[in-house]
Amino acid sequence: MTRTALLVTHTGRRRSTEHARTVAADLIKAGFEVRVVVEEADDLDLPGVTPVSLLGAAEGAEIVFALGGDGTFLRAADLARPAKAPLLGINLGKVGFLAEAEIDDLDEAVRDVVDRNYTVDERLTLDVRAEFEGGPVIESWALNEVSVEKGERAQMLELLVDVDGRPLSRYGCDGVVCATPTGSTAYAFSAGGPVVWPEVEALLLVPISAHALFSRPVVTAPTAIFTITVDPFTTLAVLCCDGRRVYDLPPGARVTVQRGALPVRIVRLRARHFTDRLVAKFGLPVHGWRGSRR
Repeated sequence: MTRTALLVTHTGRRRSTEHARTVAADLIKAGFEVRVVVEEADDLDLPGVTPVSLLGAAEGAEIVFALGGDGTFLRAADLARPAKAPLLGINLGKVGFLAEAEIDDLDEAVRDVVDRNYTVDERLTLDVRAEFEGGPVIESWALNEVSVEKGERAQMLELLVDVDGRPLSRYGCDGVVCATPTGSTAYAFSAGGPVVWPEVEALLLVPISAHALFSRPVVTAPTAIFTITVDPFTTLAVLCCDGRRVYDLPPGARVTVQRGALPVRIVRLRARHFTDRLVAKFGLPVHGWRGSRR
């Protein structure tokens, strides 16, 4: 039976394209059918690959490779999630927090996939629904975060936040971030939220630059439902999912965020503690600025 892999990469970077060719060649040599989305096929110019449409690109695939930074990983997650296909990130970008392997590990990572020498973790996601009078219902999802933000730089946004149908607080702010543990090191982190280990089952709510005495991040049960209502007399807002899908929200819009029905399945090649990942990716001063005193 033919094994199938979907390859997603950053076509705007020459180095990424070259590495994609190497991965494709190694997989084809190992007996894989290698797919690439048809919109990227010309830019990649990979011999022996199968161009496929975005819709259903990962259906039946054994694994999805994401070669690039976190943006490429999130784009690949869009394809892998509905197909329930495992997703392996190879970092060719800068931080690459979502990636499992670095560029120096590329050959070894491909060998591990060929030998089926990997495990799969399931990461909690978010489902979001936005409604406003007279407008279409917006439905989307996110692996990292859903944010409701002001649409005009000069004006503050007025938002009412409910948790499980009970009002929590009304904020004059730049917006709020609803995040997963996976996304706790992304936008929520920049907004002052806590770092949450990926294994923790929880949801995060982080106000952005709130003009309020109570603007602390909130960590809730994974079953919590956040409802964010844009004040009818406030400015235009925008809904953003993983920094990729952006929708305009008029005053009075109501956004509901809750645990996603489908997780994202992420490939793990090695047993590695999350603490080590934090230290490596953020360059944390384990020895302190004075160095070790021992």
